[in-house]
Amino acid sequence: MACRRRPEAGVGARGALALLALALNVPGARGRALEWYSAVVSTEYVDPHTNRTVWSVSESGRFGDSSPKEGAQGLVGVPRAADRDPEGCAPDTRFLVPAPGGQGDAPWVALVARGGCTFKDKVLVAARRNASAVVLYNGEGHGNLTTPMSHAGTGNIVVIMVSYPKGREILDLVQKGIAVKMTIGVGTRHVQEFISGQSVVFVAIAFITMMIISLAWLIFYYIQRFLYTGSQFGSQSHRKEAKKIIGQLPLHTVKHGEKGIDVDAENCAVCIENFKVKDVIRILPCKHIFHRICIDPWLLDHRTCPMCKLDVIKALGYWGELEDVPETSAPEPTPGSVLVANLSISLQDDRSEGSSLPSSSTSDSAPPCDASFKEDAGENTALLEAGRSDLQRGGPISSRTS
Repeated sequence: MACRRRPEAGVGARGALALLALALNVPGARGRALEWYSAVVSTEYVDPHTNRTVWSVSESGRFGDSSPKEGAQGLVGVPRAADRDPEGCAPDTRFLVPAPGGQGDAPWVALVARGGCTFKDKVLVAARRNASAVVLYNGEGHGNLTTPMSHAGTGNIVVIMVSYPKGREILDLVQKGIAVKMTIGVGTRHVQEFISGQSVVFVAIAFITMMIISLAWLIFYYIQRFLYTGSQFGSQSHRKEAKKIIGQLPLHTVKHGEKGIDVDAENCAVCIENFKVKDVIRILPCKHIFHRICIDPWLLDHRTCPMCKLDVIKALGYWGELEDVPETSAPEPTPGSVLVANLSISLQDDRSEGSSLPSSSTSDSAPPCDASFKEDAGENTALLEAGRSDLQRGGPISSRTS
């Protein structure tokens, strides 16, 4: 009887995950890496009220994409309020640079607000005024954040961006006429990977393919599971019917001194063990005998005799598919008769030993007279010898009655 392997779940899911991992590791799937540097900004000024030097430093700036990553310093200059151009976009923008002690030719750093024009225009305007660096502060809506700046074509001037609160703080000091010295240093290198548009399309296609494969696998899995469950139910029904048919085969219990079975010589072909007294044996239509507990499972799986390969189910008259078979037992013999498949007859004295024979039995009642009992015993012995001689010749055991 062929066995159907039960389908396993999870293979499709593992394949889909492998496909997604492959898609993410394909060269170019991750796009290019974005590299940028933070800027260390330090300011120094003298408080006019306390005449004390106030100094602060923080890594709050960010270098522009096209800016050289190097330090710069100078006094902070802002667009003049009279020009009404805080963004420093106009080509003729003038800058206010408070210089202590008449240091008019000292290096200076332009501080301008974001917006009004491109980053490149702002940097070029300040560079024309000989600024050593340009500091842009972000818009008010961005809070403490800084953003990337693209300003290709501005030369070797240092360009950084600071947050809006930091820029406004410095701007207020300069507009009050306080000289603020700013020093710019190179901070930490940052590398940020991002997925390009082409990679997003590739991953999307891989994901859709993964979902299609997973869906197809789920459909295949549940179809196989349905077929497997149906075959299990059919196999159980088939075995149940076969068990009823096998139960119709005659049984016999081996007894002491029985002439039909040589206990020391004969053995069961299934378990290769000799028959012993009180062993229950099953007699097949081909006259081969086996232990009942050995041959019944064999017949359920193979249907044939282990020795001559006779199809036992067909020999009992059942062809093709098994149908519902009523569960019957071996017929009870009438007093004084012998069943065809039985090897011996139980005598009246066996009943005193407490053994019951499903396949052969004696008369339910015995004459009370000892003489009549001996006559019955002699007649039964004669019948047994006649049946054994017929069995040896290969013909059926004849049933004789007085």
